[in-house]
Amino acid sequence: MLSNREFSALVDAEKYPEQVGVPLDAPFVNANGAIQNLLLERFTSAAIITSVPGSVRANHYHKTDWHYSYVIKGTVEYYWRPAGTKTEPKCERFPGGTMFFTPPLVEHAMFFPEETSFITFAKNIRDHQNHEADLVRVKLVEVQPKPEGGWRVLLPSSS
Repeated sequence: MLSNREFSALVDAEKYPEQVGVPLDAPFVNANGAIQNLLLERFTSAAIITSVPGSVRANHYHKTDWHYSYVIKGTVEYYWRPAGTKTEPKCERFPGGTMFFTPPLVEHAMFFPEETSFITFAKNIRDHQNHEADLVRVKLVEVQPKPEGGWRVLLPSSS
């Protein structure tokens, strides 16, 4: 298994790892508490994003940008596949305290089954104008409420 620094070094060299989950090194712990390093390499932008239960974010891919996403609290159901393909997307759940990575040219969507907060660390400047100029919108997933409560995640673009 890769270390956090090894994973980040591959990203920095544009040799994107196959795995989506980003390894976190053991925290430094002492009598004052703990320090968990998330990234030891370069990035340009950082943002905190909150999402309400049942919401979907992304449903796009980036032409040149990449981002790490660290889940502070809640859960992200992360869907992804190579851009332009019609294969069923892969899905992995990331609970609080975990991090995942999205390289360029990967269609991705995030579903939030509960209130969730996460931080993104991106290669490109993430103001609205630059962000929108670098992405292509797709319909990777959509969500429908269930009559009995909860949500049903649909994969309309893979059928």
